[in-house]
Amino acid sequence: MKWLVVWIMLGAAPILAQGLSPLDKLIADGKFQEAYEAGIKQANTAGWVDAAQAASFYATYQARDNEKAEWFGKAEAAAKKAIQSDPQSPEAYFELARAQGRLAQYRGILESLGLASSIKDALDKTLKLNPKHAGAKVALALWNQSLVSKGVGWLYGANGNVVIPLFQEAIALEPNTIIHRVEYAGVLAQMGKKDEARAQYQAALAIAPKTAADRYDLERAKRELDALK
Repeated sequence: MKWLVVWIMLGAAPILAQGLSPLDKLIADGKFQEAYEAGIKQANTAGWVDAAQAASFYATYQARDNEKAEWFGKAEAAAKKAIQSDPQSPEAYFELARAQGRLAQYRGILESLGLASSIKDALDKTLKLNPKHAGAKVALALWNQSLVSKGVGWLYGANGNVVIPLFQEAIALEPNTIIHRVEYAGVLAQMGKKDEARAQYQAALAIAPKTAADRYDLERAKRELDALK
């Protein structure tokens, strides 16, 4: 069920250089394992949300292939703890969606099918609690595009017509978030809109990175732009 994992590279909302909590600074510096452990020890909603994000980032950007499933599982567990702690936390639902989006790659087909609905539910809850959550809009765009492109969108109510508007809304909210433009470029390339994809990759590359995740995302942008024929 690899069609469920398209958006797993998605970064969170941009981390500002000023006013960082100690946990957020660890994440911004790319110390993802350390941030995960610190978040778990903090044992509150904010700590579990940060632990989930850190685990997903470690799995995505730094982990060896044989570690990835374990770390996405840790991210899922931490996000569920955050939701239990505060059912009104949009970031908790967003982190659950992020982790489950990738876990579908590692779990059996029946469980992966169930995760498709769970991911959509988590993203819907994120946006209900925070209608301006740009990361969730990007993730929802990718969820719809992934299912529609594989011909199974009808099973889950996915709609290809919402994909580009969701990306545009997210970029309008956060025009200087690198990952939004990289993800948008990838979908545009998949749609055959190569000139538009190049423009988004180039826009991403023009943004100064603020975090370790930003730098990893810029490397991805360079690779994908170079590969775009």
